[in-house]
Amino acid sequence: MSVTSGTKTESGVGETIRVVIHALLIALVIRTFLFQPFNIPSGSMKATLLVGDYLFVSKYSYGYSHYSIPFSPPLFSGRIWGADPNRGDVVVFRLPREDSTDYIKRVIGLPGDRIQMKDGLLYINDVPVQRERLSDFVGEDPCSSSDTERVTTARVKRWKEVLPNGVSYETLDCVDNGFYDSTSVYTVPPGHFFMMGDNRDNSTDSRVQSAVGYVPQENLIGRAQMIFFSIGQGEHAWMFWRWPWSVRWNRFFKIVR
Repeated sequence: MSVTSGTKTESGVGETIRVVIHALLIALVIRTFLFQPFNIPSGSMKATLLVGDYLFVSKYSYGYSHYSIPFSPPLFSGRIWGADPNRGDVVVFRLPREDSTDYIKRVIGLPGDRIQMKDGLLYINDVPVQRERLSDFVGEDPCSSSDTERVTTARVKRWKEVLPNGVSYETLDCVDNGFYDSTSVYTVPPGHFFMMGDNRDNSTDSRVQSAVGYVPQENLIGRAQMIFFSIGQGEHAWMFWRWPWSVRWNRFFKIVR
């Protein structure tokens, strides 16, 4: 009896280990080739994405580079099954000057485009982007310089922009005549993209050439698809006992546009 019992126990342990290994391999394949979860730590994409949003990013949308692989080993250069993003896509990418850091912004400029800001208005190839004034954004302060300080509520100007390909989205305008509200002309190099945050006065993006600049196609990770969880700014997801009032239930399964 003891020998039989021991054999069954060993068999059960072995089966459990196999199941765990298979589950990990499946999760690795999904994360590498299909979807990867990300969370939003800053307010540069408010009000499209809020601090505390958790979202799925499709890895297959633009093909795969070595940044698609966990730990980003430099196994190859360029992209496999590469595809360019569309203007207006919300994209996760590796920062060109610090390629261990993930950023998320909106694609505004494609290769060869001329991008400029004039008095807060976006120009693409010398044509102003259609813009419509909306009611003010009221919520977690999008103009704060820190996302860890005490959360306050603010009222901020909100606009609807429509890109030349018809993609529309909302932008926030914290201050008139902000530092990057008027710029020189940026000409996007071949194989690169110009990224901007929707929170225009509180976003370090391609307008800041010394920090972000033009983003190479190789640095693209994937397209933001859907918010699967969201918790209020300043809250912690692991404090599940606070969820009834700290979780933003209305943002679950929201498609990112």
